[in-house]
Amino acid sequence: MAALSLTGTGLLAGPASAAPTAEQSPRPALTTEQSPTVTAPPKSTTTTPAPARVTSDSTSVVGLAAACGGHLPTGTVKNCASITGAAQHNWTVTSTVDQDTLLVRLREVSGDGVSAQVKGSDGDTVCYVSSYLNECKLGAAGTYTITVKLYYGTGKGAYSLSAESTRTPSACVNLPAGFFSFASAGRSGTLPAGLAARCFTFTQPTGAVLHLADPGGAGDVQGNILDAQFQPLCSVRYPTECTLREPGPYRLFLEETYGNKTAYTLKMPRISQSTGCPALSLTGFGDPGTAVGTGTVASYQGVSCQKLRVNAPGSLVVRINQNADQHLYWEMYDDAGQRVCQEYESWRSCATPTAGSYTLLMRNSNWDPVTYQVAVARLDRTTGCADAAGLAWDQPTLTVHQTSAVQTNCQPFQGEAGERVMVYRAPDRYNDVLSWIVDEHGVVLCTEWSEEDGCVLPSTGTFRVISYLTRWEAEDTDLTYRLQVRSLSDSTGCPTVTPGTYNAAPAGPLGGIRCRVLDLPTAGAYRVKAVDEDNYRQYGTVYDSTGKRICRDVWCDVPAAGRYTLVLSGSAPDGVIDNSLRYHLAVLPWLPSDCRPVSDAGWQDAPVRGQLATPAQFDCLELNSPAGALITELLPGDATGAGSPTVTVIDATGAFVCDSSWGLRQYHCELTGQAPFTAVLNSDDGDPAGPYSLAFARTDGPPACPALPAGATGTTVTTGAERFGVCLSIPADARAATESITWKRVGGTGDARLSVFDSQGRRYCGPTGYSVERTISCSLPAGPVTVILEADGVDAAYQLTHRDASLPAS
Repeated sequence: MAALSLTGTGLLAGPASAAPTAEQSPRPALTTEQSPTVTAPPKSTTTTPAPARVTSDSTSVVGLAAACGGHLPTGTVKNCASITGAAQHNWTVTSTVDQDTLLVRLREVSGDGVSAQVKGSDGDTVCYVSSYLNECKLGAAGTYTITVKLYYGTGKGAYSLSAESTRTPSACVNLPAGFFSFASAGRSGTLPAGLAARCFTFTQPTGAVLHLADPGGAGDVQGNILDAQFQPLCSVRYPTECTLREPGPYRLFLEETYGNKTAYTLKMPRISQSTGCPALSLTGFGDPGTAVGTGTVASYQGVSCQKLRVNAPGSLVVRINQNADQHLYWEMYDDAGQRVCQEYESWRSCATPTAGSYTLLMRNSNWDPVTYQVAVARLDRTTGCADAAGLAWDQPTLTVHQTSAVQTNCQPFQGEAGERVMVYRAPDRYNDVLSWIVDEHGVVLCTEWSEEDGCVLPSTGTFRVISYLTRWEAEDTDLTYRLQVRSLSDSTGCPTVTPGTYNAAPAGPLGGIRCRVLDLPTAGAYRVKAVDEDNYRQYGTVYDSTGKRICRDVWCDVPAAGRYTLVLSGSAPDGVIDNSLRYHLAVLPWLPSDCRPVSDAGWQDAPVRGQLATPAQFDCLELNSPAGALITELLPGDATGAGSPTVTVIDATGAFVCDSSWGLRQYHCELTGQAPFTAVLNSDDGDPAGPYSLAFARTDGPPACPALPAGATGTTVTTGAERFGVCLSIPADARAATESITWKRVGGTGDARLSVFDSQGRRYCGPTGYSVERTISCSLPAGPVTVILEADGVDAAYQLTHRDASLPAS
């Protein structure tokens, strides 16, 4: 008789292998895939399998025996208290049919490890037995011997042995038709320690789809469903679906992977032509009323169901409510048990392809049970929709009421083919609003990501915005959210604005509609900025006549003259700006004109004064320094708000050169590009209107600043509102490699800061912090040095001195 391997890789599964060694430790696993095995040639003709005896969930367990060996009835557990040394225990088991598969479990109870072999009547080895459940492919019907021995032939151990036939089981528990209902509590029992497997039998229509629940409690319970030809169809271990693709009757052999005593609960509700699911009527839009299903899903991996009847093909929207910190994952199945949609892919629309019954299955991924409500509405119907709304920007914001946790709302509107529509939504208290657009047939539009804003309508007709709030607390009765459905194409209802001028208040009305039509006379770059009445920026997006985005920043380059639409927060659907918002809008050519000239010798000439009197106002100054010059901005140290505006320098082409955030105030600004250069002034976010006074100083050349004498006396300068910048120079032959420079207020009030520039006009030291008296050391390259002191705009006198830092102070 040919030798066959018997592995411990799983019930009715696994490849043939050589005899296990002491070093081998088979890994438990369960699979329905069958690897080729070698079967002993039959010694007699095939015998028709005897039907399994149908019984209850009971198993004979024999206690520890003094003498081990003898007949091993299938479906029982034999316990052997001791096996020592080279002893061998021979057990016999009888197979009444050819080509049987014997399930054998050899369980080590204590002491040294054991192994076994199954041999035929001719003494040839049929298979080897190790830990876990072993499958032994038998040959002809007859008596087989299981020989148990210690792994190494030394020591002492205790074991249990159990076997079961898959073709002629000792007993099978019948699973009646009611067991396959979702309302069934399932079949519970206990697998005794050491049992090979427990058999269950059932009949179901071929092609039926079952939901297989996890049968295990504290242990690792698993099994295989076999068809009428004893071929594995599905594994019972982890929650999954099983299609009975081959005819029955069917058998399930259930086992505990490690042979431990374990309680189990077997549940296999049928999804196809499901029973035991509460009937759920379809609802319209708005409050679903009584068309709400309820239920509780058992803890982790539990399932619950609702039964729907669809009278015609169409799309559905499924709404489920549970606690905020819990989540149920839903799937929809047709009556044949085929999944037609699932939550992650179909949360906006679940297409039911035919009329008939459908099963909505809820799965629990939480450790605790979840109680839920569910409602399902048809997307291709208009029952419960609100009155149609227009797409003009000047109409009132819609207020939508939600009075049910599972309510879905519908807002119709008329649209034209090619029109780009944007939906803005916002809850009136903490919540999330979801929305999307469907056509008259309930088909969801614009599901793919796009770099453009809004949804382009494919045709002319009636469309609907579907929306709802996602959060609902037990005490909630009537929640509201706001909705704006607007057209980005050839927008209507927006006030018109034309470009204004620099050094003046921005043009256009102060009204609250979130959009403006920009009537631009030429192509090119514009400066577009919106701020509210408190001078905080409101970010806007500019669109062309087709609704395509042109720009979202202050710099806006339009391709042609014409009318464009600016929308505040245009790209942000999760925000509604009501008509109560009042804001200022600056629309200016990017290149300023008619700018006031300003000196680059602000340390000796009067500062430039102005007034940023209105939010969004831009002023401009024309610099007289040539290309390549280096300049710095002079500002009173006590300037705040509008008195310390943002200053940006651009060249004659509008290209950025530097600004007050770094180059003009912290480093140095080299005038690169094409002259003339312009300084553009604008107040910072939140700064109130007010006056400003500032100046510029060239640091790389003429005019030369007065010299700062060396020594303890130095020079004394006066500062005030008309002269807050002081420029002094240290000649190349009057300075050391490292200079110690001191300033000290000797009269008046306020304080000052100091910067040191090299002969090329680059800031080498400073700016320091503001102080009434301070000494700094500054190492510079060879050449003359420029020292600039910036004081507060109040009357004061400062003494400045310098000396060789390597020498002691006198």
